[in-house]
Amino acid sequence: MELAAGKKIYFLSDFHLGAPNVTESNKREQRLVHFLQHAKKDAAAIFIVGDIFDFWFEYKTVVPKGFIRILGCLADLSDAGIEIHIFTGNHDLWMKDYLAKELNAQVYFDPRVFAIAGKQFFIGHGDGLGPGDKGYKIMKKIFTNPVCKWLFGWIHPDIGIQLANYFSSKSRAKTGTSDEVFLGEDKEWLIIYTKQKAKEIKADYFIFGHRHYALDIAINDHARYINLGDWLRSNTYGVYNGTEMQLLQWKED
Repeated sequence: MELAAGKKIYFLSDFHLGAPNVTESNKREQRLVHFLQHAKKDAAAIFIVGDIFDFWFEYKTVVPKGFIRILGCLADLSDAGIEIHIFTGNHDLWMKDYLAKELNAQVYFDPRVFAIAGKQFFIGHGDGLGPGDKGYKIMKKIFTNPVCKWLFGWIHPDIGIQLANYFSSKSRAKTGTSDEVFLGEDKEWLIIYTKQKAKEIKADYFIFGHRHYALDIAINDHARYINLGDWLRSNTYGVYNGTEMQLLQWKED
């Protein structure tokens, strides 16, 4: 991917639309729309690195209601010729092809390497990578199993979506504000993973979401680990202008 003069690549993650309630979710959606409208003037591509929704499941003819403003805004960006790249996260891993068809977006289910303006970007949501978290890794294998997805698809949407939202809220209540605490480089499993991955591939930037904590850390003499944070609390995002990668915070004013 080459960048024309004055164009930029934007990276953002972890919107969790739908959580913790409709009121707060609508406010967050409005902030995101304002940000994307601002980015439209110079964006060549938008990378959304997982967890757009707090829960998402695509039935054969049904998707969860709501989120019209963000989807409409992304459609407008796509129609304007801006590339939309979407990674699934641990909360919306049951995506299929709805967003790909409606938004003309590229949807990814695993980390990918991109060459952008002469730099290598390793991009992924980040869930299930690195050491530890064995319970989640087992759970993810179950949730992504085709048979399990097929069985869930037979549950009526009114019941299935309500059930999923209940367990999502219970999980969030259990973890509390732990996602806001930096554990140190030797304990942050995504940093551990990145340091090992940097020995295997020569990437300039390793970009993740999932952690809900904005970080920009040098991994070696040429590679950086960047966690995009979230839009539940921090409203942080990354931007690359062809020469420099920055981690910034969006403010309405």
